[in-house]
Amino acid sequence: MSAAPGAGMTRLDALAAIYPRLGDAAVVTIMGAVATELQSLGHRPNFFYLQHAMGLASSLGLGIALAQPDRQVVVFDGDGSLLMNLGGLTTLARYRPSNLLHVVFDNESLLSVGGFPTATSTGSDLAAIAAAAGVPRAATVATLEGFVTAFDDALASKTLTTLVAKVQAVGPSAYVTGLSLLENRFQFQRYLTGRLQS
Repeated sequence: MSAAPGAGMTRLDALAAIYPRLGDAAVVTIMGAVATELQSLGHRPNFFYLQHAMGLASSLGLGIALAQPDRQVVVFDGDGSLLMNLGGLTTLARYRPSNLLHVVFDNESLLSVGGFPTATSTGSDLAAIAAAAGVPRAATVATLEGFVTAFDDALASKTLTTLVAKVQAVGPSAYVTGLSLLENRFQFQRYLTGRLQS
């Protein structure tokens, strides 16, 4: 399988580069490689790994952003996941929360379930689709330096942004995390409600 454009950038490198910038943002990841790789960098109570709900990370992030407009929300999505819920982009655009940054790691494949090619491998442009849906800021980046700059710019803009990062179709050897799904759910809930136990 050939690597996606941006062959010099892996998703793990991209996550590691912006990990220190996540601070106390509410972070939601889609299932599979994204969740596994973020957790491998160090779990935080403000990280929620959305499992068994492919396509819905951006929807969950939208709900949090609207309910807590003073909290930065970062969603880490995948191309296959977003393609399953393209209508979610129109809903993001309708409400336009200024505190939501939607990052889509596009490796042009359903890597976590066997590596089948997605529509982005044959020309579908997710940033263009997001812009056409009405998302006010949308861009595609293909280098690590470009990703970090675009991520920082998006946070500083305080404008709803969909940032598509072209990455290699490589991932972890297994798509599991060491954190119980229920434990993650309740810990994240306590974080959002300010009842986090030390």
